[in-house]
This record gives sequence, structure tokens and C-alpha cells, in this order.
Amino acid sequence: MTTNMAESSGNTETGNGIGNEMAMSRNVSKLIVSPPGFNGHPNKGHLIFDACFESGNLGRVDFISEFEYDLFIRPDTCNPRFRVWFNFTVENTKENQRIIFNIVNFSKTKSLYRDGMSPVVKSTSRPSWQRMPSKNVYYYRCPDHRKNYVMSFAFCFDREDDVYQFAYCYPYTYTRLQHYLENLDRLNLDYVHRELLGLSVQQRRFDLLTITSPMNLVSEAEQRVVFITARVHPGETPSSFVCQGIIDFLVSQHPTAKSLRDHLVFKIAPMLNPDGVYLGNYRCSLMGFDLNRHWQEPSPWAHPTLYGVKQLILEMHNSPKASLEFYIDIHAHSTMMNGFMYGNIFEQEELFQRQATFPKLLCRNAEDFSYSSTSFNRDTMKAGTGRRFLGGLLDNSSYCYTLEVSFYSYMLSGAASTIPYTEEAYMKLGRNVARTFLDYYQLSGNMARPAAPVSSHLRREKTSAASGICPQRAGGSAKTRKTSNREKTT
Repeated sequence: MTTNMAESSGNTETGNGIGNEMAMSRNVSKLIVSPPGFNGHPNKGHLIFDACFESGNLGRVDFISEFEYDLFIRPDTCNPRFRVWFNFTVENTKENQRIIFNIVNFSKTKSLYRDGMSPVVKSTSRPSWQRMPSKNVYYYRCPDHRKNYVMSFAFCFDREDDVYQFAYCYPYTYTRLQHYLENLDRLNLDYVHRELLGLSVQQRRFDLLTITSPMNLVSEAEQRVVFITARVHPGETPSSFVCQGIIDFLVSQHPTAKSLRDHLVFKIAPMLNPDGVYLGNYRCSLMGFDLNRHWQEPSPWAHPTLYGVKQLILEMHNSPKASLEFYIDIHAHSTMMNGFMYGNIFEQEELFQRQATFPKLLCRNAEDFSYSSTSFNRDTMKAGTGRRFLGGLLDNSSYCYTLEVSFYSYMLSGAASTIPYTEEAYMKLGRNVARTFLDYYQLSGNMARPAAPVSSHLRREKTSAASGICPQRAGGSAKTRKTSNREKTT
């Protein structure tokens, strides 16, 4: 039935067999998918699939009918367990050609596709990403694929000459980050320093930004350090948008940003897994490692980026001049709405309440952040994560969090429907994270609020600041909800 497949040696059934997934070790490359028995030059409407580009992922295509195709996600390199991220193009379409695509080998059973999430799409004539209508997307257990979960979506190609691109979520590539950092370099800001902390296994840059007033780096006074990391899981692209929002705000001329630079030293590693990002993996590095399980003993050879950032943190921890007060690792969540945080557990109630302060303040500043979904735990399965490892290493004056943001949407307090995230909405959450540091240090009496007016495009959403109470938003009601009830394991 199938005349063209990315891997001719692969079985037409995906199932749960590791052997089948291991066979799909590369992406399709300008794959022409024609009807059975057809020979010769492809006709218009014989679709051509491609994923051989940065952050691309599509391992195989099966022709079902002229109206339907089964698509197979290529597993993460050297690790067949993870099959979630997809990013591919389709061309040689006919005007008004209607197609159903079935993505048939997801490795996760729970998904926001059950709650209205849809893939994003763009084309050469419409280069901005947009979400497809939810009514065209179906997520279900399929008996034809060993009862695996399948995501099907219907699409109408409306322009013959366009190349269409489909992705799990808004892509944020390694090259995009490099261009962003290079543009930042060109500004020649004396309070921004970019350095090469190391190279990945495939020799890609591992960048570190230091954002602070130059006086803080030469002063003998103790440096208060906020350390932020993102993209340890390469398919969690929203984390890069949030991280860019944080950087954008901190380097701006906003009075709050200037006050933060005057009092704090921000260390930001925006992409912990550059190889995985480049390759189009969902969770793993080039060699198949989930880097967020290797903080305890990272290898300088197998996990060089993690090793480099850990050595820097240990150096600061042992320095009498530096006080690492915050560590925030940014992720994206595949089953939850809104933004929320994971924190560590303290036995003393006072320490627990102090740790809860930052998420509560962020909830006041960001309409899409849910404190009711924020939880504090010390699950054994999370022992190798950055939050858990550094929480055990640093003293009680340091606060370590995982910041999660939904792949799909957020719900406002009292609202009946969700609001899908956009690239700008993710970056807006990042800006609100940055400004919350001022609220925190002002509350602790260590920083005064600048008197200058706030420009309209950066003004925060005052959801309940007057009362000091954070409204409950979608995602749960108990602040100590256990992570084990969720599919995602950060």
C-alpha cells in the first residue's frame, strides 16, 4: 500500500516496539509520496515531505489514500523512548487540496491535544506561525496502531505555490538564539557580557549572559546572583521565548530593569542542550541523555554543557564574594495549563513560606501564572534535576525553582475558556518574571522601587495587587499538589 517511505526497512506498523522506532534514525528528505503503482514525475498534489532542516523532525510517511497520510515522529537520537516533537514541511500541493494527517506514534498518552491544543502552521506567503483551529484536530486511541494514541488533523492547502510547515509548537532554533545574541552584542551595552562557557558534543556554542551594572563586577561588596537556565529539554520551545522575554526586559531602559541591574547579577544560560535543539529532539541530547537527570555527576565528555554550568555554580557557591540567591530552570509542560512553578520542600514552616513568596508575587504580576498549580516536592525521581540537586547543595537562603509554562494555553481567573499562548505571550511571561524580582527584594527591604512611570507596553497586569491575594486559576487548588499525578516529569 505504501510506495514511498522514509525508511523502506521499517514495518508499516509502529506499535510500541523499540525496534521499529530505532529503524527511524533519520528525517525524511524531500520525500515524494505517490499513490501505489504510480511511476514517473510526480503530479501536482503528490505531496513532498521534508524535515532535513534545523530542529526538523519527521521519520516516515505512509500513503493511506489521496486524502490521508500516516506520519511517524523520528525518536530522539540514541533514545527511542521519546517521540513528541514534530516539525516538517509539505509542498507540491494543489489549490484547495484537503488532507488528513495522522501522527501515529506519540510516546505520551496524556496530551493537551485532548483539551483543544492544535499544531502550529505557517507558509511561504504567510510566514507568521498560527495555531490551527481546534475543531480540525482529534486525539484518540487507535486500534490500527496497537491502541497507541494518534493525533489527526485536517488541513486544506489553499495556495499551490506555497511551502507549508507544521510543528508541535512554535519552533525556537539554535540559530535563532545565536542571531539574537549577536544582535545583543552589536548594542555594545556595558551591562551585558556574553561569554562562551563551553562547547557541546557537536561543537556548538554554549553561551552565558551576565547582566548587571559594571560596578557590581569590580566592587568588593557581595554579589547577589540570580541564575536562570532554559532549554535543557530541546522540544520545550516555549522556555526559550520566556527566557528571551526575561533578557529583553533586563537589558531594556525600563526603570525597574535599571534598578535590578544596579542591585543584582543575572547569569543566564539560555540553551543548555544546543545539540538536541538543532537535531529536533524532544527531550534528549545527541547521545540520548535526558540532561535534567544528570546534575549530580555530569560528564565533561557526555554532558559538557551541564558540566560547565555546574562548575560555574559550584565556583560561585564556594566564593565568599557571591551569594546565589535564586536558581530558576525554565521548562514547558505538555499536560497542564498556565504557567506555574515547582519548588523544594523545607521542614520549617518559615522557610516554606519564604520560598512561596516569589511564586505568589509572580501570580500577582502575570495573569497567566497559576499559584494554585504551583507545588513543592522532593520526589525521588526528580533527584537528578537542577532544582533538586541545587536545592540540596545551596543553603536555606537560596531558592531553586522549575518554572513551567503550558505548551498550549492559559485560563484567567473566573474565565470559562482558555487563551492560547502566542510567542509574544510567552515572552510577556518572561518580562513579568524579571520584574517580579524587584517586588521580591522590595518586600524584603533590600531594594527601593524606582519612581519613574512605567511605559504602557511594559505595564504589568494588576490582577489583585491591592488585596495582596493571588487569585486561583485553572490547573488545581492545592499548592502542595503532587507531581506524580501528572504525566510530565521535568
